[in-house]
Amino acid sequence: MLPKDLTKDLKDRLKSINGQVEGIIKMLDKSDNPAQILNQFKAVNKGFEKAQYLLLDEVFRKTLAIRIAEALETCPGNCGQEEKIAIIRKQFPELGLYELTDKMKEMKTIEDFLQKSKNNK
Repeated sequence: MLPKDLTKDLKDRLKSINGQVEGIIKMLDKSDNPAQILNQFKAVNKGFEKAQYLLLDEVFRKTLAIRIAEALETCPGNCGQEEKIAIIRKQFPELGLYELTDKMKEMKTIEDFLQKSKNNK
C-alpha cells in the first residue's frame, strides 16, 4: 500500500503532466514551432522521471532497508548468508534507483533461504 501523501504527490504530478500533454496536442493542431513542441516533450519526460524517482525512492528504498534489517536480525551469526547480507548492506547507501529492484530480488532469495533454514530446524 502506498502512503497517502506519496499517492497525492504522484497524482498531482500526473495531472500536471496531463496538462502538458494536452498543451502539446494543441500546439500540434496549430502547427506551432517544432522547437517549442520539443521543449514540451522534454518537460513531460522530466515530469515522468521525477514521479518515477519518487515512487522508487519512497517505496523500494524503504522496503529494501526493512528487508536488510530483518535479514540481519534473522541471521546474526552463522546462517550461510552473512556475506551476501553484508555486501547489500554496504552497497545500500550508494545504490542507484534502478539497482534497487535487483537488490530486492537478491534479498528475497536470502529471505527464502533463511525461512527454509528456519523451517528445517
